[in-house]
Amino acid sequence: MIYLDNAATTLKKPESVIDAVANAMRTMGNSSRGTHEASLGTSRTIFDTRIKLAEFFGADDPENVIFTCNSTEALNIAIRGTVHYGDHVITSVLEHNSVLRPLYLLESESKVSLSFLSSNEKGDIDPEEIRELVRPETKAIVVTHASNLTGNMTDIKRITEIAHEYGLLTIVDASQTAGSKKIDVKNMGIDILCFTGHKAMMGPQGTGGLVIGEGVDIRPFKVGGTGVKSYLTTQPEEYPARLEAGTMNGHGIAGLNSAVDFICSVGLDEIDRKEQELMKRFYDGVKDISGIKIYGDFDAPRTAIVCLNIGDCDSGQVSDVLAVDYGIATRPGAHCAPLMHKALGTVSQGAVRFSFSYFNTFDEVDQAVKAVKEIAEELKI
Repeated sequence: MIYLDNAATTLKKPESVIDAVANAMRTMGNSSRGTHEASLGTSRTIFDTRIKLAEFFGADDPENVIFTCNSTEALNIAIRGTVHYGDHVITSVLEHNSVLRPLYLLESESKVSLSFLSSNEKGDIDPEEIRELVRPETKAIVVTHASNLTGNMTDIKRITEIAHEYGLLTIVDASQTAGSKKIDVKNMGIDILCFTGHKAMMGPQGTGGLVIGEGVDIRPFKVGGTGVKSYLTTQPEEYPARLEAGTMNGHGIAGLNSAVDFICSVGLDEIDRKEQELMKRFYDGVKDISGIKIYGDFDAPRTAIVCLNIGDCDSGQVSDVLAVDYGIATRPGAHCAPLMHKALGTVSQGAVRFSFSYFNTFDEVDQAVKAVKEIAEELKI
C-alpha cells in the first residue's frame, strides 16, 4: 500500500518509537502511584518527555506541558477551561470540528457568542479581520496553525500580535504542524498550544497535549486521582496535576519521547524540506491534468497536503478507486472541516486529500500522479 493519508495519522513510525512502546509495555507501572521502580521509572519517562516537549515547542516550564489523548481532548480542555458564560470567541472557517463543536456546545450551553474569520477563494484568512470582530466581551481567539483540508498555514505570529493588542487569549490548534514545522510558543505569542502525537510527531495514537503559557488559568476538564495531594477534596491547583486526572498513558508517552528524539536527530528543517518536495512533486504532476481542481494556496507557506477533485466525480468514489485499483490510501469527504468545504463550494462533492510524510518516497508520488492521470482519462474529464 502507498500510504498518502498522513494528515489523518502517520502510518509509518520510526522503529525506535515502536521499540519504546513495546519496552514500556513490558516494564512500566503506574506513574505517581508507588515508590517501586516500575512506578518511579514511569514517572521519570513522563517527566523527561515533558522536558523534551517544552524545549521542542520553546516553552520555559516543563510542568506547563500537559498530556492528553489527542489534540481533540487538548482543545476541549483549552476551550472549555478558559471560556466563561457570556464570553465572545473569535475563530475561523478553517477550523476542524475539534474546535468548532466545543465552541458550538458552549454557545448552546453558556450563551457564548462566536465570530468567524472568513477566507478568500484560496482558503486563506486575513489576520487584520480580527480587528473588525473584536467586542468588549471578546475573551479568546481559537485558530488552526494549518488547515487540514487545504494545507494552507495561518500567520500565527501576526494573529497573536493583533489578539494581544486587545488582551485576547490565543489558543492554537497545531494538529497539522507539530512535528514538521518549527513552533516556538513564546516567540509566536501562543498562550495555549494544542498538539497531537500521532500525526507529524510520528508518535503513537492516544498521545497529545497542551503547552500552556505563564499565567494562563485553565479550569480542570476532569477531576480524579493524581497520585499527589490525595486528601484534597478538589483537584490540585498546580500544573500538570490540575489537568491530568487518572492513569497516564505511560506506554504512549514513552513512544512520544522516542519520536521527539527521532525528529530532533533528523532535524525539523530536513523533515519539512523533504515533505515539501514530495508535495510539490505531486502538485506539479497533477495540476495541469484536464478536469483537475486543486484547492489551497501554493504560493504561500503550507503543509504537505494536496486536496483535489476530478471533474464532478464524488470524492469517495475517486478515493475508492485509488485504494482498490492502485493500492493508494487517501482521505475523501468532509475531513471534519465543514466551514472550509462551504467556503470552497465542495460540500456535496467533498475532496480527495493526499498528504505526505517524511517516510514517503518520490516513486510513491510518481505512482500517485500516474493513477490520478489514468482515473481522469478513464472518466474522460
